[in-house]
Parts: sequence; structure tokens; C-alpha cells
Amino acid sequence: MTRQKIDVSKDPCVIHFVNYQENERNASPHTVAGYLQDIGQFAGFAWEDDPGPEFKWSSADRFRARGFLVEFQKKGGSPATTGRKLSSLRSFYRFLEREEYVEDNPFGGLRAPKKAMNLPDVLSVAEIARLLDAPEKGFAKRKKVEGNKLDKRHEYAALRDKAVFEALYSTGARVSEIIGLSEENIDFLSGIVVVRGKGKKERICPLGAPAAEALRKMMGKGSELWPEKSRSRPLFMNLKGGRLTSRSVERLMKKHLIEAGLKVGTSPHALRHSFATHMLDAGADLRSVQELLGHSSLSTTQIYTHITVERLKKVYEDAHPRA
Repeated sequence: MTRQKIDVSKDPCVIHFVNYQENERNASPHTVAGYLQDIGQFAGFAWEDDPGPEFKWSSADRFRARGFLVEFQKKGGSPATTGRKLSSLRSFYRFLEREEYVEDNPFGGLRAPKKAMNLPDVLSVAEIARLLDAPEKGFAKRKKVEGNKLDKRHEYAALRDKAVFEALYSTGARVSEIIGLSEENIDFLSGIVVVRGKGKKERICPLGAPAAEALRKMMGKGSELWPEKSRSRPLFMNLKGGRLTSRSVERLMKKHLIEAGLKVGTSPHALRHSFATHMLDAGADLRSVQELLGHSSLSTTQIYTHITVERLKKVYEDAHPRA
């Protein structure tokens, strides 16, 4: 994207930095490879006529650092990728500064480019209803055609798929949080579910009556297939009795979107987006929605206010005689 990337892996400073990332920060190989790529690209920009293996990191100033980021963007680098490179090189130079290899961090005062706001996919209330009905309708159609060929496992799968969608939309939880649930995390009496989110933080999500009913039906049918009692077993299981995976939820979502006549590219995460948008549309305050979603920052939740404004503008344009 910029000039040719230089191999920096033999530079003493880089070796020290990589050892620090691997041994003290427990960085993954993927993360380390990303650092090496970004540092190598900057070296290729700053010292294109000097193949190394040692580089004069202290000779790079803020103008050179800014020039690297500007050139990267001019050649088509996205704001998100440019921001990542800025973060990588800022961390690298912060390490060099701390270890006294350099006196200043040329990337320290630079700002990342603003990212374009991509509004998430949101289903309407009517579309949600069609999706939630799709598993049982699909099973009923199959039963008419295949009859006795369908057994308890097929019925459980239909009830499970509906329960997964109901739980995602009712709680606003992430897919990873929902599939990580065990039966002991559900409290039907109080109408709540305890999910474990990012950073292993637990939070309580209210469970609506339709979602609770769908879960009861699924669990009842599951007990017929797996009669052994265990509150710690997975709440949502595949047909072999193992825990359902995120990939499996994506596949079953695609299947039922087709059944419901909805946009096939919609991801399961759209149910979380729809939950937040519909709550705000109905008058819920932003702080409450933030708590329900498990967002650490209110600014993350605020993207949904843009969606509701866009919907209001669309209504205005469609209905107002002088819009």
C-alpha cells in the first residue's frame, strides 16, 4: 500500500519489542505478525534505500510519521486500517521510548482518521415476527411432506431454532453470550437470564414471556432426547447433544431467513441491533439500553440513535406534503 515493506525481524529493537509482546503481553502470533507488517511498512517508507537489518528509529520525526499515514490513505487505505497502523507504530515507539532507544515518539500526537459510520442492519418488528415464526412453520411444512420420517430430533431442532431467535431478540445479547448459556443461567420465576459478556463480565438480561415459553418448549423436548438431569449442561444443543456454535447459528439463521422470505445476508447479530433500535423507538432511555446491551461506553450505544433518526426522516419524507 505504501512503498515496499522491509523485513525488520532482524533489527535488535524489533526483536526486543517482539519478545516483550510474546513473553510479557502474551500477544498472539497473529498480533505479532500484524506489528511486524506495520513496522516493516513504515521502515519501507522511511528508509526505502536502507534494507537494514538495523534502522535509525530515532531519526524519524513527526513529519515522517504523518507522511507515512497520509501516503497510506492516498493509496486507498481505509480509515480503520490506517488507524490500526497508527496504533501499532505508536505502541512500538512507546516501547522504544521506555527502553531509551529513542527520545520521542513521532506517532504520539497524531490522530487517527475518522471512521465512516456504518449503520447496522435492523429488521422491522413485522420482519422479526416472520423470522421467529419461520422454524415452526418450516417444520410443519416438512412434516406434511415427510410424515414419519421426521422424529423428535427434528422437532427439537425447530423448537431450538425458534428459542435461539427469541432469546437473542428478547435479551439483546450477543450470539456468543447466548450459545454460552447453560440451563442454570435461566430463572423462569424471575424472568431473567444471566449472560457472560466481554471481559467475562456477567450481567442480567430480562427475558420476555414469548422467549421464556419458547425456551420451556425446547427444554421439554430436549429432556425427551437427553433424559439425564443436569443444570450445567448447555442450554442450546446440536443434535448430538453438544453445545451449539456461533457458526451453526449463522447457518440456521440463513435457512430460516429464506423460509421467512427475508434478506439472506442478514446476520444473527441483526437481532441485537433490532432489539436496541426497537427499544429506543418505543421510548427507552439510552442509559438503560446501554446497560441491557452490556456496552462499557455510552458512545457505542449512541449509534442506534442515528438509526432511529433515519427512520423518522424516512417517515417524514414519505408523509409530509412539503418534505
